[in-house]
Amino acid sequence: MVLFDQSKNKFLAFGLLDLDSPIRIKILQSHTPSKLDEAWVLEKVERAFEIRKPLLKTETNSFRLIFGENDSLPSLVCDVYNRVAVVKLYSAIWWPYLEWVVNAIVKILPLDAVVLRLSRKLENNQKGIKNGAVIWGELNNEVQVFKEHGLLFEANVLKGHKTGYFLDHRANRKRVGELSKGKRVLDVFSYAGGFSVHALVGGAERVSSVDISRQALELAKSNAKLNQFTGQHEVLVGDAFEVLQDLKEQKRKFDVVVIDPPSFAKQASEVEGALSSYERLTKLGCGLLAKNGIMVMASCSSRVSSDNFFELVEGVLKNYFPQYQLLSRWGHDIDHPVAFDEGAYLKCGFYQV
Repeated sequence: MVLFDQSKNKFLAFGLLDLDSPIRIKILQSHTPSKLDEAWVLEKVERAFEIRKPLLKTETNSFRLIFGENDSLPSLVCDVYNRVAVVKLYSAIWWPYLEWVVNAIVKILPLDAVVLRLSRKLENNQKGIKNGAVIWGELNNEVQVFKEHGLLFEANVLKGHKTGYFLDHRANRKRVGELSKGKRVLDVFSYAGGFSVHALVGGAERVSSVDISRQALELAKSNAKLNQFTGQHEVLVGDAFEVLQDLKEQKRKFDVVVIDPPSFAKQASEVEGALSSYERLTKLGCGLLAKNGIMVMASCSSRVSSDNFFELVEGVLKNYFPQYQLLSRWGHDIDHPVAFDEGAYLKCGFYQV
């Protein structure tokens, strides 16, 4: 679909019509006229890969190759785990062009397989393609081992959450690892143990991983065992709010507390409740910090602005620790480039008290 400025008869943009989305026209390109063909798709994927190339020089072979609208390919994501690419579709607009997308990916990267993952609304599609289908090459194992700054992790590319793993926190996980030598570390909402493993390999004395999912914590333990470390690793199964309260009552203290919850606000009406949850978590975390401890607070909700999130967290910290120090504010890594304000969804603050 091509959009024109009617008054000036001037080209504005072209995009794909999505009648199942509140955003009816997914813009592919604006201002400069072009043609949607296989060459156009290849150029967009090549441009996306150029942005990610620096990661490949850091003992990392897992990255987000395509980040939807931020790479001019709305409702389309592609994550790479070593030699397997996982393409996830969030809209039916890409069905007619899926072959072009796959051809571009395999032309750029040395891959063994490309797996297709589908959003819930696409699982009952008319194409007869199942979620988790191998649409190019051969997949020898649904569990792929990949490197992140030299550390090993597993991703189940067929059944894992999203595409199998969360890659956006890579730089923040590395930073936690660098801060963890000789420390007691608490990793809340740990999922597959990304922060936990970096802390352990970074020389942490003890790491406590907290998650409500026992299955996720088993994955965290498995990921830890892929790497060499000498510290202790414990897993605590339960609701994060309840576990933190229990730890406080036990008078346990931690040198590093990482709190990285799931998105509390997927729509505007949930923002107020999300802020309340962030406030409660920050207070609970403050009650567990040892002297000179480091608090790491994160939000992955695009509905909650950076200003609101950091203002809330730092307000709580100031009440508990008037002399706290802001170490850094980080977002997502370079494989999640930001092309519009809402694309900067991840916020992560590092504070020393």
